[in-house]
Amino acid sequence: MVMIIIFLILIYFLVPGVLIYLCQRYRMLDKIGAVVLAYGMGLLMGNTGILPHISPAYLNMLGGKSYLPSNQIQNLVGRGILHQNDIIVNQILHTQHLLLTIIVPTAIPLLLFSLNVRKWISNARHTFLSFTLGITSVIVVIITGNYLFQSTVDHTWQISGMLTGIYSGGTPNLAAISTALKVKPDLFIITHSYDMIIGAFCLLFLVTIAQRLFNSFLPVYRLERDNTVQNHKNHPSGDPDSFSIFKSISTWKHALTGMLFSLMIFAISGALSLLVPKQYQMLTVILSITTLALLLSMHSGINEIPASYQTGMYLIVVFSLVVSSMADLQHLLDIQFLSLFLFVLLAVFGSMCLHIFLSWIFKVDADTTIITITALTFSPPFVPVVAASLKNKEIIISGLTSGILGYAIGNYLGIALAYLLR
Repeated sequence: MVMIIIFLILIYFLVPGVLIYLCQRYRMLDKIGAVVLAYGMGLLMGNTGILPHISPAYLNMLGGKSYLPSNQIQNLVGRGILHQNDIIVNQILHTQHLLLTIIVPTAIPLLLFSLNVRKWISNARHTFLSFTLGITSVIVVIITGNYLFQSTVDHTWQISGMLTGIYSGGTPNLAAISTALKVKPDLFIITHSYDMIIGAFCLLFLVTIAQRLFNSFLPVYRLERDNTVQNHKNHPSGDPDSFSIFKSISTWKHALTGMLFSLMIFAISGALSLLVPKQYQMLTVILSITTLALLLSMHSGINEIPASYQTGMYLIVVFSLVVSSMADLQHLLDIQFLSLFLFVLLAVFGSMCLHIFLSWIFKVDADTTIITITALTFSPPFVPVVAASLKNKEIIISGLTSGILGYAIGNYLGIALAYLLR
């Protein structure tokens, strides 16, 4: 089993390198982008038998957790409750969760080091406007869904609270709200499963055709776009879409320096998170990482580290491959509660459509709208993934800001709305 895990880790870190190389070599693949290719390959890995599928019994035992402790899984297998194959599945899930826990907090500082905070501040008004429109859209659509499905779905007020939390903050908010509202485990599991299934298709839409589609009727993001080429020439990192600078040995040394600074920020943020209650630890980590990285980016020595952005982007491609390989689409065929599935579907795509309509009214640009939807629907770790597919690193700060605000208010909104609808 150890060899399987080692081989899986090698695949996760080597395949993105191959994809990036192919994108640099072939123009057609470059138009698709390494992030989208990695996402598609991950879906194939998770749904074509390359990775073992999660059994219904094991999924029920998870109860919303990422994986089970090894001694617990051994005990369940020994008692005949779970199959021997579930031990391998559990170890793979443990490895995937560990990679996701490390990759994104390490990548975010690398992506932020080369950004110009002063430029973002001048455009911050659009960020907060888009965030407000997004939160409004989520609340309106979920209240509508509550009244549409309350005759066919039990405990819609609890489901409404959970969906409000997850689509204004993220999974940590979902878990916290379900505990506060005393949601039954089976209801939590099926709601969370539908969220992951529908979310996989939503994310695929955002990283593929969303920008081109939205640009046809929303303002095009133009902040500093006209000076992008000149700025790339003047910046030591060069073109952020090019990995050719890694042909130089000195670039690898600089990339290692950036990685060390990033790991230092990660360690400090992790230590700070231990000082707060568990439900606020994720918020603390993301907030601390973002704040420290932005502060360091104001120092010219950090801001001009060559290849810091490219190194972070490599990690984002790895993240895309890992997270998409965890999406088991076979559960889409196991819909036991069609109305609940439709409720979650309405919450995801209904709030997105309303947000886009409001962005059209208030003239918010397409890229800011997309990154805000990403931050609210999927949480901050997915912001760099979508920003990379949009080929616009300037919106990363906007997305992280929206995601952090969503984390902060998600629990309050979810619990308040649930009791209001009760």
